[in-house]
Parts: sequence; C-alpha cells; structure tokens
Amino acid sequence: MFTRAIVRRPAANFSEGLTTAGLGAPDYELALRQHEAYCRALEQCGLTLTRLPADPECPDSTFVEDVAVLVGAAGSPAAILTRPGAVSRRDEVASVRRALEDFFPGSDILAIESPGTLDGGDICEAGNHFFIGISERTNESGACQLVRFLGTLGYMASLVDIRSNSERMSAPGILHLKSALAHIGENRLAVTETLAGRAEFRDYELITVGREEEYAANCVRINDYVLVAAGYPVFQSRLQDLGYQTISLEMSEFQKMDGGLSCLSLRF
Repeated sequence: MFTRAIVRRPAANFSEGLTTAGLGAPDYELALRQHEAYCRALEQCGLTLTRLPADPECPDSTFVEDVAVLVGAAGSPAAILTRPGAVSRRDEVASVRRALEDFFPGSDILAIESPGTLDGGDICEAGNHFFIGISERTNESGACQLVRFLGTLGYMASLVDIRSNSERMSAPGILHLKSALAHIGENRLAVTETLAGRAEFRDYELITVGREEEYAANCVRINDYVLVAAGYPVFQSRLQDLGYQTISLEMSEFQKMDGGLSCLSLRF
C-alpha cells in the first residue's frame, strides 16, 4: 500500500520544457487545474502529499518521477536518485533529494553516477521485478547501476531496449518505457501494441492498448484505484470489466510536454 506522494506544481514557464509531442504549447492555467485535480485524486487514493513549490529554473520539474526511483516492498526501503538523460533536467535532483531526506535516512539514498544516465520514467516496478527501459534518456551504464542497487535490496530486474534503432522495435522508439507500459497488479501489464509481443513480458497477462488509445497505457495503480487519462473509453471500460476502480483525469496539457500520469508524482 502506498501512503505518500511527492508532487511539484508546474512553473509559469512550463511551456519552455522539453517536448517532442508536436501538440502545441500548453495552457498554463489549465495545466494548474489539471495538476490540482491529479493531486486530489492521489488524496482520494489515500495518499498524504508533500507539495514542492514550482521551480522556474527547471521548467520540466513538475515531472518529479524522472529524478528518483523509490523502492521498499521486497527489501529495505531506499531512494535512488537518477541522473536524467537530458542535461537541462539534472538540476532538479538536488531539491527532490532534500524532500526525500524527510522520509529516507541518508544511508538509504543512493545515486546514479556518470557516465550513467537514467530517467525514472524508464523504470516500471512489477511486484519484486523491475523493467528498465534503455532509451534516448537512459543508457546501459545507468541501467546496470540500477540493477546492482536493486539486487542489493532484494529485487530482480531486466532491461528492455526501446530505442528507435533497436532491432526489437517494430515501430518508432518510445521516449520512456512507462509511456507504453504499466503494471496494474494481479500479474497484469497494460502495454501498447508496439511492446505487446516482447518476450520480456511473456510471464504476465497483457492488457493491450490499441494504437488509437496508446497514450492511455501510462496508467497508475495506486492502492484500490487505477488512474487513467481521460478520453480513452475502450481501455477504461476494459479495466472496469476486470474489476478495477478507475479515476479518469484530464491530461491534455501534460501530454503536450511528453508527460503522463505516472510522471507527476513519486509514490511510496
């Protein structure tokens, strides 16, 4: 059970962040309303929030998930600070570390080091196993450092190459692994058609998200609920048919900045 989450309000210059979406600039006031609705949903799921102030020095910093990986179910609780693949995002780590120090002793805070790069959006926890995406933001060195950390904490891990030049990719590369993959409990993975045939996921029941709704694959299981992006009724209906309680949230302004539901919080 998750009990807490760390979130950060979008800064006024949110639109100056990194994006490949090509969907236009976000509406800042609408982004604030969508973020607040997201925070209320986390509270509905039973989480107590730590709300970090907006950081205009780092316009992407509302996507707090990318700068830390939090673990604790199988082994000792620990926080692993990442080293984001985008140089412009590396200054986000220090302030999140300070927030994590309120919950994790200093000895339990680890860090990815150069030449490794790692984004939290490439890390999908599936029970005691972690899938680690090798992407344009996460390299082999960063992934292997994380594998070693996880091993000392009692977890297993495997690498999933999602780069556009990977021989295993039958479609254009994916920015982050969790753009196309989510663990929703009960040994189930929500996965886009692009990844559905991958051998790495053969031991799981796959809930395949159609190409017209692939953004919805970035859903989040939190305690008794699954957060889903609004506007994808086929996928949401399928989850409900499987017995999940869903909370639908508008995410249009974060989608414009390559963000999804999981990106907006660190949950532990």
